Amino acid sequence: MELELRHLRVLCAIADCGSVGRAAVALGFTQPALSTQLRRIERLLGEGVFLRSSTGVRLTAYGAEVVSQAREILVRADALGRRRTSCPTTVDGTLRLGATNTPIVPTLLNALRDACPDLKVSVCSVYATGELLGLLEAGELDAALGVDYPGLPLRHSSALAHRAINTVPIFVAMNADHPLAHRVEVPLEELAEDTWFVSSDDGVGWPGAFYDACQAAGFMPAGTHEFHVLDQLQSMIARGLGVTVVQPTVRPIDGVVVKPLAGDPLWQRHLLIWRGEAVEASVVEAVHHHAVRVYRELLAQAPHLQRWVNRAYTSARLPSGLG
Repeated sequence: MELELRHLRVLCAIADCGSVGRAAVALGFTQPALSTQLRRIERLLGEGVFLRSSTGVRLTAYGAEVVSQAREILVRADALGRRRTSCPTTVDGTLRLGATNTPIVPTLLNALRDACPDLKVSVCSVYATGELLGLLEAGELDAALGVDYPGLPLRHSSALAHRAINTVPIFVAMNADHPLAHRVEVPLEELAEDTWFVSSDDGVGWPGAFYDACQAAGFMPAGTHEFHVLDQLQSMIARGLGVTVVQPTVRPIDGVVVKPLAGDPLWQRHLLIWRGEAVEASVVEAVHHHAVRVYRELLAQAPHLQRWVNRAYTSARLPSGLG
């Protein structure tokens, strides 16, 4: 068996859907047939791509790299034989793009401007992914950059479609003098007595996913503040006023350290969502391709994430019983 494009499409579909069952429906397979195919692909690759759980699947550190490369290969393969006289455009010539709290927007817009000068993009900043869905359903946006969480897949009407950009663990930011700041990984349960800064309801599962993780760790936060303005938030953490969960791409200021949570109890999936009737397939491919590339570059610049990736990758290769 040799790795083929159809195998890459299978991996991407499972990553996008968050479960083998949902991917099987999307691809027209039975779930047992797709599970068998996935096992064969993983044997061919020599390492597991997904971690299975009762709520679905999530990418391993190795799997995140494989799927990222698979997407690039598929974009290039799909472009073979196409001839264009200009860059892709939307139905009315302008892509109305909504974006939640994601670090990729500035670099993504710059990349699209260079790669597709005929594609005009109008950006709207919206905190809640749930609100972005409402704007998309109402036809006020054409596409959006949003999020969802493992076990809480994004739900929307058939007028919309979505595709995963990346799935990443959620880290914790704390004062550099915090008693746990020296730890390589921080157990969530050991932060039970800390005051937490928690961002507000995003309409698709947050902060419920955070409180569920706390409950699974045996506690509920002793005190919380609702806050999500990152620069002010980091200033308060640097003053020792509390801790917060953050995306792994965050760049800590002086007095703040960012650490992975032991056991990776919280994950977040970044998504491109679009209205099928309003956005050409070529536009979807261009935006998604550059979003994946930009996000990967940002992840590579986060030393705390790279340390986590290296540990996860090494642990995955350890003989049974030594991990």
